[in-house]
Amino acid sequence: MRKIKTFLRRVASGSFKRFFRNLNLVHKESGKNRILLFIDMVYSMFAYGIGYLDYMTFGFAFIKKDKRRTFMTMDDNIQMCRRMNMPEASSVFEDKLIFSKTFNEYMGREYCDLNEGFERFREFCEGKVSFFAKQPVSFGGLGVKKVNLEGQDLQTVFNDLVENKMFLCEETIVQNEEMNKLCERSVNTIRVCTLVSDKGKPHLIYALLRIGSGKNDVDNVTSGGMYTLLSNDGEITHPAFCDKTVSYYKEHPHNGFPFIGFKVPFFKEAVDLCLKAALVEKRTRYVGWDIAITPAGPVLVEGNSLPGYDMPQNHIFHDDGCGIKAVFEEAIKD
Repeated sequence: MRKIKTFLRRVASGSFKRFFRNLNLVHKESGKNRILLFIDMVYSMFAYGIGYLDYMTFGFAFIKKDKRRTFMTMDDNIQMCRRMNMPEASSVFEDKLIFSKTFNEYMGREYCDLNEGFERFREFCEGKVSFFAKQPVSFGGLGVKKVNLEGQDLQTVFNDLVENKMFLCEETIVQNEEMNKLCERSVNTIRVCTLVSDKGKPHLIYALLRIGSGKNDVDNVTSGGMYTLLSNDGEITHPAFCDKTVSYYKEHPHNGFPFIGFKVPFFKEAVDLCLKAALVEKRTRYVGWDIAITPAGPVLVEGNSLPGYDMPQNHIFHDDGCGIKAVFEEAIKD
């Protein structure tokens, strides 16, 4: 009955236009017959509880049925969040102001709450040429803008930010020169996913590197950025994927920098920082942390109590054709 309900929900929420667009993309990538792919995509919605987007991302056209159950699905991810994360702690991660106060030890930069008034804002701006302003509740890189202070009237800037509900101001992160090689315009963050086991031990589930498109100041996938899975020692071993272009890149399309073989500086320190942060809010045990790498080491950007399950399972990253469900199962028990 649960599978039937899931199937009907997928059909009701889906778009036939997007379905057939994805079908054509999978056909182009795999070379397989469209009719057979159509049947398999519909079958997979019912049998495995995945949508047509996951079918393409997971590369089910290439994966044998005995390995398909190794993939973490949307429903699996939601159930994991419900088990690990208490609803009463959701505001800690959904509100960036509360998050900054809770995890200030790991932020590595100054921040300002505009609710504290103009004088506090004026003090925050002293000696700065720029900063980032954020709406406390926003997602996917939206509600964020870089503010340049040169020639600006502080009172006017303050009033404008308050009017646009951008109450959180953060010191601009200075990115490590090695990370600048990937994309200099944006801070290229690492998404480190952690899970605290039933015994209270924090575990690394996966680490993704997000790379800006070079066309704007953020690296988010929704803004045209790319992502790739990092190895256990922080190395890029596979091409980066861009949702906007539905393409894989071995080098940056804007600056030509080669991705394969690049090693993230201070990667071990970044993972260690996340494993420590994972124990701060004990009511939330499954978190995706965004980490920036500065010249002095890693700093915490923000956290997400509903981490993504699909990006780390992109089929281009897994030569064995398996998903990451086993990683979760092992971490929970340890």
